[in-house]
Order: sequence, then C-alpha cells, then structure tokens
Amino acid sequence: MSKAMGSRYSVETSKESREYFEYVKDLLDNEVVSEMKKFRHHYSTTCYQHCLNVSYYNYIVCKKLGLNAKAAARAGMLHDLFLYDWRDEPRKKGELPHGFTHPRIALENAKEHFELGKVEEDMIIKHMWPLTVKLPKYAESYVIVMIDKYAAMLEFGVHCKNVLSNTVSNIKHKKAA
Repeated sequence: MSKAMGSRYSVETSKESREYFEYVKDLLDNEVVSEMKKFRHHYSTTCYQHCLNVSYYNYIVCKKLGLNAKAAARAGMLHDLFLYDWRDEPRKKGELPHGFTHPRIALENAKEHFELGKVEEDMIIKHMWPLTVKLPKYAESYVIVMIDKYAAMLEFGVHCKNVLSNTVSNIKHKKAA
C-alpha cells in the first residue's frame, strides 16, 4: 500500500485518491519507476517515496487550481527518475552538482520509458528552478517547484521526529537500566 507522507489516504484504495491512482497506476507498476525504491533521497526517504509525495500533493494543488492535474501527478512521479544515489556518485571535474544536473537526467529517463506531453516535460526539467535558470513555462511547473520543496521539508520533519523519538527512547532505556 502506497501513501504520501502526511496523508491519511492510501493512493490505491481510498475513494479520495481514486482519480489520482488512475493517472499514475501504470507508473507505480513500472519496473523502472520501482527501481527508485533502491535509492535514498532525503535522509531515510527513498527516491520513490519522495516522488510519490511530490506526485500526490502536486496533483491535489493543481486540481484545486483548475490546472492539468493528470500531468501534475505523472510529472511528480517522474521528476527525480535519475536512478542512482547522488551521494555516492563522484562528480567529474567541472561538472555541476546534482541539484543542477538531475532534472535533465530524469527527463531523459522519463522520455525513454514513457510518452510525455510538453507540460510534463517542462515540469520535470524545471522542478529545481531557480537552479535550472530558465523560467518555468507553465503554471503547473511553478506548482511542482513549490511542492518539491514542501515534500523535502516534510521528509526532513519526519526524519527529525524519528531521530528525536529514538533519542528519547534511548534515554528512557538507559534510565531504566
């Protein structure tokens, strides 16, 4: 069962998420997309979970704004389809850091495996704006820029909660011993 962090709804089974799930089901079932489960992204969050978080909240916001919610859901799930742990990859001399380069890699991978529309392409390649320099072309692209940052903060918050919880548990355990 998949669930976006902070959401109480399963993306597969809840009636609230039915339309969203229909838009991304083929992506969630795809072997290449599932590969993202192997790579850590923000702290203990996998790249797959991060993309699911971005996809789900991107869909919700774009739907509420009357924008292309289907493109938002699909681009969100593919926006970090780079398939490596960026912490382990040595940078070549003169190469820009991961934050600047991975949108292009994700777009290339997404185009290789899926049919994308212009809005989806722009959302994937521009999701790191202003690092990507070129302005997003569509309103949906601006939304994913914000949602990606929101998801990263949410993931950091979950990480902090887990660290704090473990610390408190260890202190209690030491006092009891």
